[in-house]
Amino acid sequence: MFGFVLSFFLPVLVVRLMPQDEVGIYRQVFLIVNTAINILPLGMGMSAYYFLSREPELRNPTVLNILAFLFVLGGLLFASLLAYPDILNILFKHEEMGRLSPLIATVIWLWLVGSLLEIVILANREVWLASFVIVGIHLSKAASMILAVILWPTPEGFLYAAAAQGTIQLAALLYYLNDRFPGFYKNFDFTFFRRHLAYAIPLGLAGILWVFQTDLHNYFVGYRFTPAEFAIYAYGCFQLPLVNLMIESVTAVLIPRISELQMLGDKREIIALSGRSMNKLALVFLPFYAFLFVTAEPFIVTLFSRDYIASVPIFLINLTLIPFAIWINDPVVRAFPELGRFLLYLRIALLVGMTATLVLGINSFGLSDMILVVVLVALTEKAVLTFAVLRKLEANRSDIKLLKGPALTALASGIAGATTYCLLYLLYTPILSLLSKQLLESLPWLSAKLADSLANGLVLAAAGLLFFCTYLVGIYWFGLVDSSAINREHPILKAIGNYWPRFRA
Repeated sequence: MFGFVLSFFLPVLVVRLMPQDEVGIYRQVFLIVNTAINILPLGMGMSAYYFLSREPELRNPTVLNILAFLFVLGGLLFASLLAYPDILNILFKHEEMGRLSPLIATVIWLWLVGSLLEIVILANREVWLASFVIVGIHLSKAASMILAVILWPTPEGFLYAAAAQGTIQLAALLYYLNDRFPGFYKNFDFTFFRRHLAYAIPLGLAGILWVFQTDLHNYFVGYRFTPAEFAIYAYGCFQLPLVNLMIESVTAVLIPRISELQMLGDKREIIALSGRSMNKLALVFLPFYAFLFVTAEPFIVTLFSRDYIASVPIFLINLTLIPFAIWINDPVVRAFPELGRFLLYLRIALLVGMTATLVLGINSFGLSDMILVVVLVALTEKAVLTFAVLRKLEANRSDIKLLKGPALTALASGIAGATTYCLLYLLYTPILSLLSKQLLESLPWLSAKLADSLANGLVLAAAGLLFFCTYLVGIYWFGLVDSSAINREHPILKAIGNYWPRFRA
């Protein structure tokens, strides 16, 4: 949790301690690093889960193959960027990236090989150790980045911090491999290596499509716009950790259960289970979307300062994906291999379409147009894949009743959002001005920019309280809360009941 908080806090510090153009370069640098780390393994890293469990007699050759593959691929990229640093200048149309190429290549190499650590521990079924290591990795990365932004707030500072963290992680990996797989470096088997590649690379190529679909628009923006504009775009596309965390958690629970139901041929229960998960996610995602939609400006200013006010339209468009995330297709796709093949072909078609659109519009699209293309492609994939999933599950008209809960949740969220919007934007300007003035008078050492962010934060907190209370009344009124599950003896509920008899009833 502490690492999660640090990761969330990092961009708040970055935008306040670095000029906007350097923030853009920093984001471009780590865009390259993360894209390379996601693409270069080509499925070899994830293959550890398969071979360590199914062929234990090949444990040592498996880890040696993966380690050697990652080391060689990372080394080839390192040599390429050293020999041709201008490649990055061409991608982003400024010379700073070429100057940073050696450092970027070093970080990619270290992080690529070091990424095997958490995978191999999980594949070796050391769950408790894996939990500790994963938390430690995230914590060390966040802490090193925060130290960099405080002590050396430049793209170079971040790269040196990343290289130091990567070196420590690589050392931990080598220690673990030597301890758990003694003599692994002596067990190279060329025949097995070929079979290993034949298994991993097709899966890796399918994963690359998702990486391209996710990251491609950022490269078009980096090519077309200045680093400062790239920073505005990047923080407009700010990933909300809560959404991804909940989707991953629900997916992890659904995958084994839906796979079991698929083997039993119980499609009706798969639909019912998916519907129940949709209802639960709707109770969180729909109000979250409604609240952020009506408070986008104070939210962005609170986190990133008024220098990033131009991120608001991009943020609003990107938010559109949240309501559609309540329905999760991934567990069903994994349970039916033919749906996996369909998804592969669908992503190829969408990637081609998105690339063609961005190429044709690169000289005329603004930042909002870029993210609009991405969102439309994502929603198209969601719609087409959902149709294919429902068809595979043989859904019928009677299943429409599963939408009743999300529809009522959307109504409650809409009422709460409308109430918050009316009061917020009726009083936003005078209250913000008053709060900023009071903060500057009470804390004269505050800068006007920081006072503005703090004032917006107070407005955001007040709006959140109003929204939350209105939403709770709405979902209770519409019968979306199971009253039998409420602890009526809770001190807070009893206190409210003393002043509001109807609530107690």
